[in-house]
Amino acid sequence: MAMPPSTSRRGFLIGATMTGGALLVGCSPADALSAGSNIKPGAFGPFIKIAADGAVTVVNKHIEFGQGSHAGLAAIVAEELGADWDKVRIEQAPANAKLYANPALGLQLTGGSTAIASSWAPLRHAAASARAMFVQAAATKWGVPAGEIAVADGVVSHTASGKSAGFGELMGDAAQVTPPQSPTLKDPKTFTLVGTDRVRRKDAALKATGQARFTQDVRLPNMLVAMVAHPDRFGGTVKSFDAAQARKVPGVVDVFQVPTGVAVVAETTWAAKQGRDALKVVWDDAKAETRGTDQLLAEYRELASGKAPPEGLKWEAFETRGTAPAAGGQVLEATYDFPYLAHAAMEPMNCVAEIGNGKRKLTFGSQAPTLDQLNAAKILAALPGAIEIETVYAGGSFGRRANFSSDYVAECLHVAKKTNGRPVKLVWTREDDMAAGHYRPLVHHRVRVVTDAEGFPVSWTHRIVTQSIMKGSPMPAKGVDQSSVEGVGGSPYLTATPHVDAQVLHADVGVPVLWWRSVGHTHTAYAMEHTIDQLARKAGKDPLEYRRALLTKAGAKRHLAVLDLVAEKSGWTNPLAAGVSRGIAVHESFGSVVAEVAEVQIADGAPKVGRVVAAIDCGTAISPNQVASQVEGGVCYGLSAVLYGQITLKDGKVEQTNFDGYRVLRNSEAPTVETYILPQAAGAPPTGVGEPGTPPIGPAVANAILAATGQPSLSLPMVKA
Repeated sequence: MAMPPSTSRRGFLIGATMTGGALLVGCSPADALSAGSNIKPGAFGPFIKIAADGAVTVVNKHIEFGQGSHAGLAAIVAEELGADWDKVRIEQAPANAKLYANPALGLQLTGGSTAIASSWAPLRHAAASARAMFVQAAATKWGVPAGEIAVADGVVSHTASGKSAGFGELMGDAAQVTPPQSPTLKDPKTFTLVGTDRVRRKDAALKATGQARFTQDVRLPNMLVAMVAHPDRFGGTVKSFDAAQARKVPGVVDVFQVPTGVAVVAETTWAAKQGRDALKVVWDDAKAETRGTDQLLAEYRELASGKAPPEGLKWEAFETRGTAPAAGGQVLEATYDFPYLAHAAMEPMNCVAEIGNGKRKLTFGSQAPTLDQLNAAKILAALPGAIEIETVYAGGSFGRRANFSSDYVAECLHVAKKTNGRPVKLVWTREDDMAAGHYRPLVHHRVRVVTDAEGFPVSWTHRIVTQSIMKGSPMPAKGVDQSSVEGVGGSPYLTATPHVDAQVLHADVGVPVLWWRSVGHTHTAYAMEHTIDQLARKAGKDPLEYRRALLTKAGAKRHLAVLDLVAEKSGWTNPLAAGVSRGIAVHESFGSVVAEVAEVQIADGAPKVGRVVAAIDCGTAISPNQVASQVEGGVCYGLSAVLYGQITLKDGKVEQTNFDGYRVLRNSEAPTVETYILPQAAGAPPTGVGEPGTPPIGPAVANAILAATGQPSLSLPMVKA
């Protein structure tokens, strides 16, 4: 997920703070967001703790929900500090925006593939400062020049005198040294950990043995379990309810209304579910969204075709350049339909709240602690920093656990306010999660390209109709929501086109939408890259060479480099087995450029992807193994969506509520994925990895199908239910 740049960071923070119910005059945003907190950093700063046995604990401000960033963040510290990697531990940071804000987003928040990229410089600085403190402590103790002291594998040593000591032995003295403001960083050419396959996940054993702690593992004394009956249409509210039968279920403690529906509180999860099943609720749909997705798509298509927008809506230009050429060139017109997509994380949303008896504590997989503190503060009439959040492991997110309203967290708090001080665990079933909205938006693209005699674009007209993700933020974007157009705006293909007219219309629909792994790039990469292949085919040119010509004209050197690498590794010019076709796509997102080649067969009318070759330019790869894992995961996640993924509404009601209706890629369908990392100069800053592997796979598959059949794939998913 990404925080679009159309909203200023400071404006967002101020708006968010005021939304929390308090105006803190004279405070910086970080101070305001952390007001009420008593968390203090240790002697070596907020990110590093050192034990008496010399073990180093890296305090990580980013949640670990399967992406493996904890190991990469810890490796940055271990490398710069000179720690023994085998003795490095990882601890989740508490919620405190002043100490742990993501510098790329201004909040304590994991998203936008920024965890490693935004932490590279701060963690190196913090670790270099701690290393300097140990060096100075040793120099003073041994009476030797600090410049002659080395630090490696947790040992501080002076070769000439033969003296050495572990971190644990020097910790007391080092803690008394004033941290340097501008410590000397290591020469990246001397790195021995970062960039090697030694950097492996430290949570794998915990998860494999069941020791990792997730929200569902939290069991507190006297704890209740809650489930909430939600409206079956977005925007619906409770008209009335009958709880007589629910109260008869053994174990049910109470039934009451909350802002989001009717809560059943019980001693066990099963009792809460049975009690909820026994409820009789009448819903008020007077303000609910009652349109179906077929109707919404029809409206989107009409708007993109020129129908006047409804009152209050208008087209917004996001890239315009040049004058349209005179009539006479060849024209390609294409429209693309993209469905709503659920995040479908393996662990549905859940949360534990302890409210009362002097406690204001939340325990759950918090992706956005700052947002969750703000929303909790509003509900509890407290300062944001006074809300304690213990972040545990989470079973996936893909953006879902970070939303402006903290929906499931707020719901848990509203329940906890009525449990007389007893802790409560809110549990959502798969059905609750799937039908709760916050989807990747429904999107329609309309593209018209005029080409010159060589078949290259001279005019590109692009229209996008979709909902605005940022509409629900405390400070909504004015004009273009960049999350709707990223990947079209700024595309090197448009840079290479003399005339560009690209506009977006943000539709008004009552379905909650949210960033979904790679956000706008999920659909813009498809529209751009599949259009390029159609243009290449129309011009009678090889798709790879066609791209090279356009990217060379645009000066897109990084795109060209990964294209060359993926072409080499995939054997682009080599013959394929009978019945196999090949497609290519390249796209930049979250600071990285990824090219992918997909080899596809059509079996029983459906595409089967057997092999995917990916090349990525992501700056310094802290852990090459993890980069490959994230690209593999991104490819499979993207394939699930392109082949099968769709959330549909009929009369406003969600039709898919579990994996029987919302199908995902099966193990037997997963392709072999080969990942190649573009070599970088030593010390190149890392860029995003968690999301950039997802956007290119859809168009690569579509382009392979185009090569095989001559037919474009203009409506997703490719495999219809």
